Amino acid sequence: MIRTLVKRLWLVPVILGGWELLAQSLGNPYLPPPTTIMSRMYEMWFSGPYILTEEALDNFVPSLVRVTGAWCAAVIVGVALGIALGRTTWLADYISPLVEFGRAVPPPAMLPVFLVLFQMGTQVQIATIVFGIVWPILLNSIDGARHLDPLKIETATVFGVPAHLRFTRIILPAASPKIFAGLRLSVSLALILMVISELKGSTEGIGYLLNLASNNADMPAIWAGVLLLGVLGFAFNTLFLMVERRVLAWHRDAHRIS
Repeated sequence: MIRTLVKRLWLVPVILGGWELLAQSLGNPYLPPPTTIMSRMYEMWFSGPYILTEEALDNFVPSLVRVTGAWCAAVIVGVALGIALGRTTWLADYISPLVEFGRAVPPPAMLPVFLVLFQMGTQVQIATIVFGIVWPILLNSIDGARHLDPLKIETATVFGVPAHLRFTRIILPAASPKIFAGLRLSVSLALILMVISELKGSTEGIGYLLNLASNNADMPAIWAGVLLLGVLGFAFNTLFLMVERRVLAWHRDAHRIS
């Protein structure tokens, strides 16, 4: 495992070293060297009595709670509605125009609407994230549920398999590869929308820290926030892939056998 990790991450220290040399030679205040950024990160977030400072705890935790809660809500809505639309033709005929309309609306454009509906606070940020990430989940769920082997459904119907067993044993497993493709897209998109929703009108969160650093022209702090988001994105994607490999192990095995 260590050897695999080294193979995947060997380029990171090379890039950081090149960045350090370039930044030191240019002396551009808008491109601080990684050593300056790391020093600022430690000062801001990791110099507290319990490793993390109060500033870090007051901003990291709310952001992680928002993005996790919003992602879970989008998964529930997107998968449930997607399978319903994928398996019910008449319902899809009515709802599909609304889906196509909704997915074309940029999520940041909905921020003023959510501010009117929910006022300022966590509800606006969660609504923005959910609205933005539900579409890839929904569309992939529709596609996965719609293109099933009809023979399996017909066989289950002939043998009188109850509806809930048809859903859990046939429809959901068959649609899960497509569903997980949508879920993976939504993970990185959720982080992007988390930051966007926290940039305006928020008093806490990683996006709020980036906005505060920008207003103070604190370039090392801005770069520290960017690097933090990159690390979070990498961590979320790694955890998701671990879950995906475990859940879809049967799918890979089936392809090997075939």
